[in-house]
Amino acid sequence: MSLEPLLILELAALGIGAGFLAGLLGIGGGMVMVPFITMIISTRGAAPDLAVKMAIATSMATILFTSISSVRAHHKRGAVRWDIVKRLAPGVVIGSLVGSLGIFALLKGSWLAIFFALFVGFSATQMFLDKKPAPSRQMPGTAGQLGAGGVIGLISGLVGAGGGFISVPFMTWCNVAMHNAVATSAALGFPIALANVAGYVLAGQSATGLPAGSFGYIWLPALVVIAVCSVTTAPLGAKAAHALPVKKLKRVFASVLYVLAAYMLWKGLSA
Repeated sequence: MSLEPLLILELAALGIGAGFLAGLLGIGGGMVMVPFITMIISTRGAAPDLAVKMAIATSMATILFTSISSVRAHHKRGAVRWDIVKRLAPGVVIGSLVGSLGIFALLKGSWLAIFFALFVGFSATQMFLDKKPAPSRQMPGTAGQLGAGGVIGLISGLVGAGGGFISVPFMTWCNVAMHNAVATSAALGFPIALANVAGYVLAGQSATGLPAGSFGYIWLPALVVIAVCSVTTAPLGAKAAHALPVKKLKRVFASVLYVLAAYMLWKGLSA
């Protein structure tokens, strides 16, 4: 699979869009990237099962880069709750490795596509309704946060997302201020991505039919182009968030997510 000019343009456009949306709406780019990378790899001859797995792995790998720039911005504003990061991170790493090394490697790409579709559909509904949690709970103890981190890491690894769609609602449900929850979720994105990427690389060593430029399940050409473009546009999205009606934009974006979820569901059911 050579990196021809049209492919570079497709990946660059995807990176620009995903980065901007990540900054604008506080979401990881995985929700957008996975369906499109699946489409790009599928149309270039990869088996459907393999295309889904590579899309999820490559999407997660880009979060290694976008999370660093995001965390720096949030940390400068003093918004990251590092006390929560320290308690959730061990569980996040364990859950991520269990997901990426074990379940991800064993599950067929079609089942992963269906799981992704259901998860994105649920996330889109939450975004569309803009539900607010009851402000009466607190973060659980160390054991509870270890378990919560495990669930966040595990699900993130199976859908190729940075975990924000699980960790932000969880933290706000536990009465963490919204801006702190978003910032803390961004900080958790790095250990989630690091542990999952390690799992995808190791699990992919025994995979067959991988295209040229693959490192385990990660497709390096796509990773480089998308990462460069998304890191560039994420700050622009964050700046635009202060000038645009984000609540309305979230509902529009939720509608787009339904379409992407429907595509992945069709991909999974037809595989």
